[in-house]
Amino acid sequence: MEGFDTPGIFFSDTFGDDDNLASSLMNTRSIKKTFKEFLKTYNEENFNYKYRDTLKRNCNLGQYWLEINVEDLAGFDENLADKLYKQPVEHLPAFEEAATELAQELIASDNADDFENIQILLSTNSLASSLRSIKSESVSRLVKIPGIIVSASSIRAKATQITLQCRSCRNVVPHLPVKAGMDGYILPRKCSTEQAGRPQCPLDPYFIIPDKCKCVDSQILKLQELSDSTPQGEMPRHVQLYCDRYLCERVVPGNRIMVVGVYSIKKVKTSRKQKVAENSRTVVGVRAPYLRVLGFQMDDQVGGFTTSMPTSVEDEELFRKLASSPDIYERISKSIAPSIFGFSDIKKAIACLLFGGSRKRLPDGLTRRGDVNLLLLGDPGTAKSQLLKFVQQVSPIGVYTSGKGSSAAGLTASVTRDPTSHNFIVEGGAMVLADSGVVCIDEFDKMREGDRVAIHEAMEQQTISIAKAGITTTLNSRCSVLAAANSVFGRWDDSKGEDNIDFMPTILSRFDMIFIIKDEHNQIRDMTLAKHIMNVHLMNGQAQQEVEGELPLATIKKFLNYCRQRCGPRLSEEAGEKLKSRYVLMRTGCHELESEKKLAIPITVRQLEAIIRIAESLAKMQLQPFATETHVDEALRLFQVSTLSAATSGCLSGVEGFSTEEDTETLQRIEKQLKRRFPIGSQVSEFSIIQDFLRQKYPQRAIDKVIYLMIRRGEIQHIMQRKMLIRLK
Repeated sequence: MEGFDTPGIFFSDTFGDDDNLASSLMNTRSIKKTFKEFLKTYNEENFNYKYRDTLKRNCNLGQYWLEINVEDLAGFDENLADKLYKQPVEHLPAFEEAATELAQELIASDNADDFENIQILLSTNSLASSLRSIKSESVSRLVKIPGIIVSASSIRAKATQITLQCRSCRNVVPHLPVKAGMDGYILPRKCSTEQAGRPQCPLDPYFIIPDKCKCVDSQILKLQELSDSTPQGEMPRHVQLYCDRYLCERVVPGNRIMVVGVYSIKKVKTSRKQKVAENSRTVVGVRAPYLRVLGFQMDDQVGGFTTSMPTSVEDEELFRKLASSPDIYERISKSIAPSIFGFSDIKKAIACLLFGGSRKRLPDGLTRRGDVNLLLLGDPGTAKSQLLKFVQQVSPIGVYTSGKGSSAAGLTASVTRDPTSHNFIVEGGAMVLADSGVVCIDEFDKMREGDRVAIHEAMEQQTISIAKAGITTTLNSRCSVLAAANSVFGRWDDSKGEDNIDFMPTILSRFDMIFIIKDEHNQIRDMTLAKHIMNVHLMNGQAQQEVEGELPLATIKKFLNYCRQRCGPRLSEEAGEKLKSRYVLMRTGCHELESEKKLAIPITVRQLEAIIRIAESLAKMQLQPFATETHVDEALRLFQVSTLSAATSGCLSGVEGFSTEEDTETLQRIEKQLKRRFPIGSQVSEFSIIQDFLRQKYPQRAIDKVIYLMIRRGEIQHIMQRKMLIRLK
């Protein structure tokens, strides 16, 4: 039977004489009596019997578990709570027996055999220990560790009692207890029955009878330490978690949790190759650590993991004072990467991305994302990567990755095989680990096209669906995406227009704001920029920060986490009416930006929802319940200086929602005429083609675009300079 007949760790504390055994039994009875008295008599204000009533209610619902706060037990009997901390393996079974006896007394059940044993879950308000600080002296003690779940196995059976039978004499050995956790049971080498008058049973005669074993559900999880606890340049550490009974399937990959459990050890399994290399000598005494889980503490809110950053009363007063100040929006935008000169609109957009809008769950079960996605396109050397690094530091949950070294499985999720059980398990990628946070993807244009397609669902629906190796599941990826990319030609070429971008329209339409960053040559701006860089290198940045009143990094991080927890603004009716009228104007072409062309840029509903999310994030900075018309005006301005500015300049022509009808018809006419005039395989001069179309009053930009697209599709091939070969499919 896989799961409980595999050798694990084995120990015994019953060595000694009968007097010690009798005294230990008396001690166990007294401890169980004290536990039962605590569950029965502990009450809060107004004689609210907390645990007794909860135990009765759970048993009536068929949930045979009870969560105990260790601080409550310490208030009842401090010595007993200290023993539970130091020796949880010995005291927890007595605690569960006491809870089971009390439950049977509270509920008059006719059939006592169907009554399950009560599982005790523990929670504590003590400070958590980091995974790196737990050493060998913590073995068999109660610990509390924060982390993030990166993988989860399927449900397996773990035996609590087994029944053995001899193959030779058919002797049955019933009800052998198995230790909890990943511990196993060593089968006896010899038969225990007397051998008088018949041949002796051979060695290793026993086998397990599965039908007469008692089993419970178990699950193996993998916990990774938080990125805040990982030193620079080191790999994050992992530890295995063992869950059983009602703790199974409580968490999924991507959840940030606080684990309360017993720090245990198990035997290290060595493969055959290792044994051969060691000349069949096994290392004695080496054990691998794991955590036997006794309780989970997790934050169910979407706002993020709050346990790692507790908010005091003084901090709350400071945050409310900051939110009520009229210049909080400007102060936050100035505090974002203050060592980087300029980019005021981009910093304001990043502030909106950090705070985010409000996630909405509709009555029909569908959801609307509240996270803002941002794309930075432009020349190298414009501090795009530095902005991404700052966002990764200031965000309570931030993951930084590079597009060249990231695959689709590394960004979303992967299915791997467990080396011990050989079962398939799901491991979350960067977007799963950044749930309720921000994922920063640098060198976004260097990613393979297939890997970029894999994050379509994660960016809009904020879920990751997996159907591999018989595993069909959905993981949450409720995170904002901040991406940075360079032009196709290295630097931005205004004469090429939309050819600078090598992205599919489907991925571009999922970004709420798209900024084009150009390294323009301006003597006054260059002089100011050089002066700013000199001040930064001369260590004058700190004094400048105090003068301008910028917020420290730690304050921004706490304030950001506080606003995401406490505030979920919605659009007010007046702001909704104003946004609706502006949306209709932009769709019909009466917007002031189109006064010259008198043509509409047909923005889609995705862009409308993007403006709503930006307005909600602006209201969240001020801790206001509704987004007003002022917030909508600023959201429209940010959208115009980012995406609409790129669209009107022709940088996003051909992208979904950003192509004018006149441009599309012109391109189609040129392409049809080009295919009709030249036969397949003919050699023609590129210069003569361009001059011919120019005489027909076609714009140079449209001609270059058609030729470029046909070259990319393989319909036109260059054979020499100023000449090309027409191969029409």
